[in-house]
Amino acid sequence: MAIGIILGSGLGEFAEKVEAEKIINYSEIDSGLRSTVEGHQGRLIYGSLENKQVAVMQGRLHYYEGYSTRQLVKPIEYMKDELGVDTLIITNASGGINESFKAGDLMLINDQITSFVPSPLIGVDLTDKTGSRFHDMTYVYDRDIMSLAHRIADDLKIDLKDGVYLQTTGPQYETPAEIRMFRTLGADAVGMSTAVEALHAHALGIRVCGISCITNMAAGINSSKLSHKEVQETADRVGENFRNLVSHIVSLL
Repeated sequence: MAIGIILGSGLGEFAEKVEAEKIINYSEIDSGLRSTVEGHQGRLIYGSLENKQVAVMQGRLHYYEGYSTRQLVKPIEYMKDELGVDTLIITNASGGINESFKAGDLMLINDQITSFVPSPLIGVDLTDKTGSRFHDMTYVYDRDIMSLAHRIADDLKIDLKDGVYLQTTGPQYETPAEIRMFRTLGADAVGMSTAVEALHAHALGIRVCGISCITNMAAGINSSKLSHKEVQETADRVGENFRNLVSHIVSLL
């Protein structure tokens, strides 16, 4: 079996550590798929890392690029069906809602809120694959991998936070009023990806681990305006810690 890894903003170079056996452009999985966001390569690299077989998505697809949520999860279905992926590590850049966070923190996702984006399971009956059309979401994120991640973070002296992640559609950043609402709902971080991918992977029986890089504090928490440049700069700054954490998780899975 293999481990899938989805690389968020600022982590594209992680894929360079993979001893590649094949490189699959997203357009080979579906002719309509290609990444259009700066810093996202838009390809799947299959090979070995830390003596494990891995399938690394170098750059992801986003709902705000005009894709349906069904299209967004096609690379995940490909990884499971064609490459034997049974565990998926999802990374992202996100805005901090929890006011105890600061830019540059890493947050292990322990739950998520997907109510603001359409489910990729709408109109899809996975009964033949999963035994049911209806899928329990009590534990989207694998508890054993979460415990492993915290042990590794402690060893690496990385202050790994825990929290609930909320996905919006984007591409606009959130308003201060929306952030206040999301905080009331229990969200600790917000972004424009991940939750849909995690939901679908979990439904397919894939074990999921999610890690957010808090690249900025969300709108209204401080007086600064939000920008994609800030997201990339912060992700680059903490990239070494992020890469070390993910590499060690892969090696011990």
